[in-house]
Amino acid sequence: MSESRAFCPRCGDPVPERSASDADGGPEGQANDPLRPGAEVELCDSCYFEDFDFVDAPDRIDVRVCAQCGAVYRGNRWVDVGAQDYTDIAIEEVSEALGVHVDVEDVAWQIDPEQVDQNTIRMHSFFTGVVRETPVEEEVTVPVKIARQTCTRCGRIAGDYYASIVQIRAEDRTPTTEEIERAKEIANGIVADMEATGDRNAFVTEIGELDDGLNIKVSTNKIGKKISNKMIEEFGGTVNDAETLVTEDEDGNEVYRVTFAVRLPPYTPGDVIELADDDGGPVLVRSARGNLKGVRVTTGERYEAGYEEGNSPDARKLGDLEDATEATVVTVEDDNAVQVLDPETFRATTVARPDYFDPDAETVPVLKSRAGLHVLPESDD
Repeated sequence: MSESRAFCPRCGDPVPERSASDADGGPEGQANDPLRPGAEVELCDSCYFEDFDFVDAPDRIDVRVCAQCGAVYRGNRWVDVGAQDYTDIAIEEVSEALGVHVDVEDVAWQIDPEQVDQNTIRMHSFFTGVVRETPVEEEVTVPVKIARQTCTRCGRIAGDYYASIVQIRAEDRTPTTEEIERAKEIANGIVADMEATGDRNAFVTEIGELDDGLNIKVSTNKIGKKISNKMIEEFGGTVNDAETLVTEDEDGNEVYRVTFAVRLPPYTPGDVIELADDDGGPVLVRSARGNLKGVRVTTGERYEAGYEEGNSPDARKLGDLEDATEATVVTVEDDNAVQVLDPETFRATTVARPDYFDPDAETVPVLKSRAGLHVLPESDD
């Protein structure tokens, strides 16, 4: 470095001229020219390093964490950080709080945590860098205090909070085990998907089985609506919602709790029903979504209820596929009839031959009901 015409404003010693690469802009030497209008005169190295602070660090960092789920309170909200333990959280908080002087180049640093007690972690931070072509280093220690609290979400869960309730019922019957279990899967799946997108307000408060169905209490109306729509999409039926005023929030706005009443169809796939005022023969139900659909067990022809009947035509249930028993095929009489042994009397009985009947079969599933003896398919697929 060559001696310049500048002098340190604090001690009066000459200030060495910096190279063009260290200048703040403009032609070489212009940045340090003390005669240039508006030029800033720098301190000498001795005076500069007297006031130099390599690292800006707080005296202490307080971290609020939820003792239940591990969320961290940042700004004005709780945030899921996915930390393995509180040391990870402390390192992240200290990393964000520490600041390095803007003049330092080639900065390198590391943190060595020291667990003092259950709620205190002492963070030893080591820094190295270069400023004014001089190597600098510094060590700072920041204590991190862990305050265990309960986040808003966990507090609501503990307080059995819910904004919506989904009631799963069925028309003229009790929901099946499959429907009950599927409703639980749907509820938990929807909440899991919403949690994965960062929605901390999504949770299932309670799932209660009753004699006539299932009640699912959830944290938001949005979740309740999604559960209801998914159940109708898969099983058919209807859903109605009703609002109930429960309180007012801190701003005086009315807060409503919504009940979604899901009504599943009276018949499920696999049921065999006898339609009123219909002489086409019993129907094996295939689907209850939208209009009821099935197949005639006398002919194998497809059946679909009319628009007005929807998924609950006037009918009575004769049984279902699980009630079927194996019957021995005696002989195939013609395209419309087959002779089988009655599973109760063991007498040869002529019954209708549906299209799905396999003429090479030695036994077939049959259902005996008040409507007679009928051959059923091997499965409801």
